[in-house]
Amino acid sequence: MAEPELQLDPAIRTWVFLPIFLINFLIGVLRHYVSVLLSSQKKVDLEQVKDSQALIRARVLRENGKYLTKQAFFMRKNYFNDEDNGILKVGSRKTTAPPNPMTDPSMMTEMVKGNMTSMVPMMVVGGWINWHFSGFVTTKVPFPLTLRFKPMLQRGIELQSLDASWVSSVSWYFLNVFGLRSIYSLVLGENNAADQSRVMQEQMTMQAGGMPPDSKQAFKAEWEALEITEHNWALRNSDVEMISLVGQTPETLLYHQNRSSSIF
Repeated sequence: MAEPELQLDPAIRTWVFLPIFLINFLIGVLRHYVSVLLSSQKKVDLEQVKDSQALIRARVLRENGKYLTKQAFFMRKNYFNDEDNGILKVGSRKTTAPPNPMTDPSMMTEMVKGNMTSMVPMMVVGGWINWHFSGFVTTKVPFPLTLRFKPMLQRGIELQSLDASWVSSVSWYFLNVFGLRSIYSLVLGENNAADQSRVMQEQMTMQAGGMPPDSKQAFKAEWEALEITEHNWALRNSDVEMISLVGQTPETLLYHQNRSSSIF
């Protein structure tokens, strides 16, 4: 005999399900505007910007140099790779060590602000929701799940007989914390500070990154890549191919006659 289906009180939707969603959404919006108010304008290192733009220009030349004439390509290549005064060659000789962000007071201050606006509200609100809404079953996922999902979806409810598809109030809170990215992007835009998962990912990337990449090695690698790049003009015989597609006209015949006479 099959077990009877669990029926939820409609009041749970009004007093548990929707309030948890609204609390998470409103706190995310508040966190976004607080982060905007606390954020300070980052200082731009002009030397670093100059180096990055030089690397970008060299990469663009290496990738799209086939659309330039041979003389124009080698003129630009010599500008970057000249043994004495080339931009990439001079950059590869730099002896200054890359800056360490962990010793920068402004960087440390930004990290503290990020923790204050992201981790502290999540811990406080999560503890309050765990105390105030503890023991409620809020919703059910529309597909069956295995028992491995019970610790994740039924946190705060220790019932072995309860189907794994049901979601507790505490688990519903954590699903909202990490699942409102699309709504935040729709309301606040793409680059918002309300998305908790994106903020945590940026902090982990910053901690794991440690030292920034050495510009000396980047210049050396780009110089080597540009040095072995050969020029293969992609527009060779492009006029003939275009005329073959358009067809013979009085204008094209006159063009061929003038071209032939100029050759001979």
